[in-house]
Amino acid sequence: MHKERLELSEMGRQKLQEVVRKGENKARVITRARILLLSNAGRNDQQVADALQAGRATVERIRRRAVREGVEVALVDRPRPGSKRKLNTRQEAQLVAIACSDPPPGQKRWTIRLLMEEVMKQKVVDSISFETVRRVVKKTISSPGE
Repeated sequence: MHKERLELSEMGRQKLQEVVRKGENKARVITRARILLLSNAGRNDQQVADALQAGRATVERIRRRAVREGVEVALVDRPRPGSKRKLNTRQEAQLVAIACSDPPPGQKRWTIRLLMEEVMKQKVVDSISFETVRRVVKKTISSPGE
């Protein structure tokens, strides 16, 4: 296995020490800075992992990323794609409008299931999950005091 060696410039080392010393960053950024500092000091991945109580694979991944892509890139998380939105803005607005309207006859209030059925009945969407409706309603409607 070919191990890529991390060589930090004096300025790079000072910046990482500042990240660790100030403590103004997220804990994972500080841990990554410590990983890079210890790797630069000549410790192997297992020694760094043991010193910081981190996984050896994590240490290896952060060090390799710093060598290949740069120290700044190694300190931050890569963007995560997440899943595609289930409803666009217009569809969310229609769902909220339905939720804010009077409930169907014989009902005291809208339930998530009733909202699901109504959204599909009005052809806002072809299908929708309970969880999607719940999240939209929770995000947009508050009823303090009830």
